[in-house]
Amino acid sequence: MSTVAITAADINKLRQMTGAGMMDCRKALTETNGDFEAAIDWLRKKGAKVAALRGDREAKEGVVLAKTTADNKTGIAVCVSCETDFVSKNADFVAFAQTIADAAIANNVKSIDELNNVTINGAKVADLVNDKLASIGEKIGITKLERVDADYVASYIHGANRIGVLVGLNKPAAEVGKDIAMQIAAMSPVAVDADSVPASTIERERAIVIEQIRNDPKMAGKPDEMISKIAEGKLKAFFKESTLVNQTFVKDNGKSVGEYLKSVDAGLKVTEFKRVALG
Repeated sequence: MSTVAITAADINKLRQMTGAGMMDCRKALTETNGDFEAAIDWLRKKGAKVAALRGDREAKEGVVLAKTTADNKTGIAVCVSCETDFVSKNADFVAFAQTIADAAIANNVKSIDELNNVTINGAKVADLVNDKLASIGEKIGITKLERVDADYVASYIHGANRIGVLVGLNKPAAEVGKDIAMQIAAMSPVAVDADSVPASTIERERAIVIEQIRNDPKMAGKPDEMISKIAEGKLKAFFKESTLVNQTFVKDNGKSVGEYLKSVDAGLKVTEFKRVALG
């Protein structure tokens, strides 16, 4: 039992430090005789509970990192989220995210669950995340992880760690990889080419454009065959705007991304890409 008087101010201070509930903070301070560091450790052991208590907040800020292995055969992009840009811009938090991204690469992980179970200096990543949650008083977590394996993988981080891109190529081409990654960061294509657009995306776009056409007063009474033909034309425009190789190359508006690739090497192709962004 504590021999130190626990005040409302003490409870509020610990609550602000950890994000834990008022009763938990009172209990932690009572159990640790008012020692704040010990109280934080006490709450760490209830990390899952603390995280659950903060589940009502949204973690829309954070740090996105994209890294590759030394041989550029694998790339991993991770998002370590937090609630405010004040925390996301903090050097310690950025370094914390870097440590997690490095661990992802070093341990060849394929999922967030795998990454959470990786050990860093004797502690699991999941426990380190809970420790950080308790110390900064914001909801944080590893919310996104993407991976690309290819003959050559390029990585790119855009906008102060707000967007991370991985690009898989069928042969080494560092500068091209960077150019293409910048294109993806800026233009957010949905797929490499028209053939790789998911069928569900195509059907959704088709339904949208058909509805738009039918709602056009000029199309009133027009046969379905005509509407379908117009819709297919609009879908072609969608593929041009939304698939990587058909997009206009941002560094040279006179050519498409596909034409840029061919101008460098006729056999050079993008095999896959991943784009991870905050939010």
